[in-house]
Amino acid sequence: MKTIFKNDGMVDNYFGITKSGSNIKREIIAGITTFMTMAYILIVNPSILSQAGMDSGAVFTATAISAIISTLIMGVYAKLPFAQAPGMGLNAFFAFTVVIGMGYSFQFALTAVFLEGIIFILLTAFNVREAIVDSIPENIKKAISVGIGLFIAVIGLEGAGVIVKGEGTLISLGDITKGPALLAIIGIVITGILMARNVKGALFIGMIITAIIGIPMGITNLPDAIISAPPSISSVFMKFEWHNIFSIDMLIVLFTLLFMDMFDTIGTLVGVATKAKMLDSEGKVPNIKKALLSDAIGTTLGACLGTSTVSTFVESAAGVAEGGRTGLTAVSTAIMFTLALFFAPLFGVITSAVTCSALVLVGLFMLEPIKEIDLEDWTEALPAFLTIIMMPLAYSISDGMVFGVLSYIILKLFTGKYKELTIPTIVVGAVFVLKFMI
Repeated sequence: MKTIFKNDGMVDNYFGITKSGSNIKREIIAGITTFMTMAYILIVNPSILSQAGMDSGAVFTATAISAIISTLIMGVYAKLPFAQAPGMGLNAFFAFTVVIGMGYSFQFALTAVFLEGIIFILLTAFNVREAIVDSIPENIKKAISVGIGLFIAVIGLEGAGVIVKGEGTLISLGDITKGPALLAIIGIVITGILMARNVKGALFIGMIITAIIGIPMGITNLPDAIISAPPSISSVFMKFEWHNIFSIDMLIVLFTLLFMDMFDTIGTLVGVATKAKMLDSEGKVPNIKKALLSDAIGTTLGACLGTSTVSTFVESAAGVAEGGRTGLTAVSTAIMFTLALFFAPLFGVITSAVTCSALVLVGLFMLEPIKEIDLEDWTEALPAFLTIIMMPLAYSISDGMVFGVLSYIILKLFTGKYKELTIPTIVVGAVFVLKFMI
């Protein structure tokens, strides 16, 4: 057993740990660190998907299992230190746009996620994903991340009652002097302090501290038991709905999910690999095709289990910062998610007031690309701005994309910059026009 875990043993040889300049202990610590920074998804994802009529306990189990399987595939198959789980933004699109906004059932949304995963597998296998990626203008790609960040923050603040529907206004400030809203504000401040002090797992720790503070406030309650068997996933497992798969709405949903998943994954892989100095001599992420395939398989299996699109988490950067360089980091994260499966009662008592801090801080994380948006060229700046602002205002990620892409095409056409348009971009714009015509 000792030989297996020595740096010249089977584990080292398989993952190439010594070759990467790391060691087994460092890889395991890195994996635990990654888990701590993204464990909030076990709280937030059930909270969001329950808004779509799904059982939160079942979603908790589906979230954990999908994270375990997809992260193991990433670690063992792609041999990269990236963790996967149902992605933020993607779950908001699932619940608030497809189910609540468009009026479809969660079964319809799960079917869309399943089809997206299958398509993503095919696109990855045949190397055509670059054409779809290139169909969206660069500045709009960055704006989408920013818009989703604002959208997620709004969801968190609204859920905790920090903002409410106003009388004579679209929204107004809630009563933040008491109750869930006050607890949410406390949580944001605590988590912000932890982030500022570079505490590992700040999001997760912040929610735990906030939950504890909520006990004497009467907002959170201790469970009767902390450890128990995971809740059943029977109410969400393989719950597909096939009779609407040829509708225009399904086409729009599929494209949006595929697009968001692609950019979440590609952006995370490139960004984290760059930080870790893992890029090869040609500036490419090693095993990128295997990594993308891992993500696609994770999404497909996740839909079968009963959760929204699985994506590579940017919080993987925390593990990389701790020295993680190989797939053993991802395997360690998967093991932590396995242990978390048996603490469902503890996660189940977390309220919207507690998750608010994570949603707001994740929203902040997603604002970073705004620094790279070209604000000098009006034909680039206005579409990016419309993309950003329409997502939270229209309460729809896809509508933000529609406004961004269509305004981009129109501005380029009528300002003599039509040569900057590509055929794929125009095709995407035509699909968006169909959304309003049908």
